[in-house]
Amino acid sequence: MPAETVTRFAPSPTGFLHIGGARTALFNWLYARHTGGRMLLRIEDTDRQRSTGAAVTAILDGLAWLELDWHGEPIHQHTRAARHREVVDEMLAAGAAYRCYATAGELAQMREAARAAGRPPRYDGRWRDRDPAAAPPGVAPAIRLRARRDGETVIADRVQANVTFANDQLDDLVLLRGDGSPTYMLSVVVDDHDMGVTHVIRGDDHLTNAARQVQIYEALGWPTPVWAHIPLIHGADGAKLSKRHGALGVEAYRAMGYLPQAMRNYLVRLGWSHGDDEIMSLEQMVAWFDLDAVNRAPARLDLAKLESINGHYLRHMDDCALLARLKAEVGHLERGEALGRNLDEAVEARLLAAMPGLKERARNLNELVDLAGYLYATRPIEIDDEAARLLSAEARALLATLRACLADVEPFSAEALEAAVRALAEARGVKLGALAQPLRAALTGRTVSPGVFDVMAVLGREECLARIGDQAAALV
Repeated sequence: MPAETVTRFAPSPTGFLHIGGARTALFNWLYARHTGGRMLLRIEDTDRQRSTGAAVTAILDGLAWLELDWHGEPIHQHTRAARHREVVDEMLAAGAAYRCYATAGELAQMREAARAAGRPPRYDGRWRDRDPAAAPPGVAPAIRLRARRDGETVIADRVQANVTFANDQLDDLVLLRGDGSPTYMLSVVVDDHDMGVTHVIRGDDHLTNAARQVQIYEALGWPTPVWAHIPLIHGADGAKLSKRHGALGVEAYRAMGYLPQAMRNYLVRLGWSHGDDEIMSLEQMVAWFDLDAVNRAPARLDLAKLESINGHYLRHMDDCALLARLKAEVGHLERGEALGRNLDEAVEARLLAAMPGLKERARNLNELVDLAGYLYATRPIEIDDEAARLLSAEARALLATLRACLADVEPFSAEALEAAVRALAEARGVKLGALAQPLRAALTGRTVSPGVFDVMAVLGREECLARIGDQAAALV
């Protein structure tokens, strides 16, 4: 193993940080930490037409949310084009590359002939050994790698074991296009070498790329990195992952109310395992993670499993820490607008007091926000249809009487409040539910909530009496 492990996460900024990319970043981050090394970040933006600043921002925000940091400043690949061209000049001088003057029409004919013969479309090497003096006028040459034609290229992969490619199936790939712009294949090799990358951990859809890139390394006399191609993530049905399976960007999972630590825990188990351990801290992941335990078979996305893990983290999170996380996330949540609008010190105090009950019933932050709706609702609170059916004229009359009784309850605690409500129910000859159910409706606007006496204690005397009064007044 090299003196220092250097991994890299190298996303293309053509869209959001999708869940597969997030897992790749996590695996690179964990392996670097596990070996005492560094993870670098490279934005592979050589495709200037499809690369956007918004996508770069989404990638950086997604990594920050997952709390996956990197060493140094991000490298933007397009800024290194001069260095890429310099390397190609060296390859031309050494005979490892050549100028290709094939026209667009000729290349199209090659592809068509290959398809007609049932072969993969490949360049036929027609300019490999021709004299450049025979070049047609007005054609700017592409620069191609003089690839090996015989023998095999073997990728010694930490996950896939040895993967062999016949060299006669790998054509002379383009290094520089006719306009002088570097291709992805070239840029990746030069950047990984210059950045000192020792381990390339990426999806196994890059295995063929690795075979081509190895030939560039060899042509330049550079050492190849350690390869680790991890299987892709599939849907629960085993098909290639798509949006219908939940192949969304990290920001979408954030909006759905998942916690970053739950997301990390879920992602690390997609294709890697440590015995039967399901829930693990970040420290444990760093201590345990190794490439040898990465599975070769594709992982399957299971959103029910993610929700279960997220519920575990919610339930076991410190109340103050959970409130702080909720405050940080409220602007990103699908259902966080109303809470964000009303989040003042009084609401924060109520949330903190109610948090033990709320987090036991919620599986994500959106559910927690919904369950906590009564804590930040503004008067007069909205009453849903089911709750409205409980607020009959008789129930409202009972609430008016109850309001007067509650005004003097001391202390205003769940126990004292329950005693007062039971006493009134007994005095009026009604069951406790005949009072407690419309009371819950008046206080929360719903038929389901945490224990009604806990709700009252959290809301406090002034707010409880005001909400009960709003419904009792409707009797008039």
